[in-house]
Amino acid sequence: MINVSIIGGSGYAGGELLRLLAFHPKVKVKQATSMRFAGQPVSLVHPNLRGVCDLVFCGLEELKPCDLLFVALPNGESMDLMANFMKLSPKIIDLGADFRLQDEKIWENYYHTPHTKSALLKKFVYGVPEIYAEQIKKADYVAGPGCEAIVSILCLYPLIKNNLIKEEPIIVDAKMGSSQSGNKPSSSSHHPERAGAVRSYQPVGHRHAAEIEQVLNQFGQKVTVNISATAIEMVRGILVTIHTFLKKEVEEKEIWKILRTEYGEKPFVRIVKKKQGLYRFPEPKILQGTNYCDIGFEKESKGSRLVVLGAIDNLVKGTAGNAVQCLNLMFGFEESLALEFPGLHPI
Repeated sequence: MINVSIIGGSGYAGGELLRLLAFHPKVKVKQATSMRFAGQPVSLVHPNLRGVCDLVFCGLEELKPCDLLFVALPNGESMDLMANFMKLSPKIIDLGADFRLQDEKIWENYYHTPHTKSALLKKFVYGVPEIYAEQIKKADYVAGPGCEAIVSILCLYPLIKNNLIKEEPIIVDAKMGSSQSGNKPSSSSHHPERAGAVRSYQPVGHRHAAEIEQVLNQFGQKVTVNISATAIEMVRGILVTIHTFLKKEVEEKEIWKILRTEYGEKPFVRIVKKKQGLYRFPEPKILQGTNYCDIGFEKESKGSRLVVLGAIDNLVKGTAGNAVQCLNLMFGFEESLALEFPGLHPI
């Protein structure tokens, strides 16, 4: 049994960590911090955990040493605190953006602020278990990917690795649920403004493009990813529709073979491409609460366009579930432990 603590336990990601770890047979959550709710029961903020979690939120200064520390703070906050966190725990999984990028100049370009602890960047392994499992197993520090980044990476990685698609243009049309913006209310999340919305909030310049390119460029090619992000009336979930272009004519069975070769043994990636039924392609609705990434594709009958579709629950495979998957690898547990929930239908 290992002891873990969660910094930022009152946010949506922290709540998902608490939910998942409550049923992990080899993990005990000892502490969860919250600046706003210190001294209040966890179930006050996460009512789904009534009768499941009896923890009371504590302040950051009350943290005690543990075996692994989850850091679920807003972007830009963990870097200045990380040296202190490293004194509390020999292993850390940071769910925020601060240690995802290996190049501080790229960080500054996308996040518009200096990286104050750039010397620590190389200490972190980028936490995509489907690609970096062996590195994660040996890692002390893991940086969890962005939610839009991980679903796009999992869709594109086999195609770039196998030299199947052109390095540009790669166009990612991302439909995003409201929970990806966090649990602090804003004018854009106010119900009369959000309800019924199909709002293009970042047509260009999405910061997750840097993470996607960082992974895809490891094959010696210069990949350019263009993201357009749209907010829709959905709480959980992301659907990416990715427009790519084949380098040469290939049969559909070759694409199937590549995806099955890459993901056939991966417990949380499913290839979804059906000839009948309502759910012929990935659909985030039926992934709510699950750690699955569903990937589908369709090849244009005329021309070279290959459309790849990916869906996840942004709070699970996009954040907390993926972090638990990394924990399992780091401690030699079964990779799918505490992550077996298959989702609900109808929902």
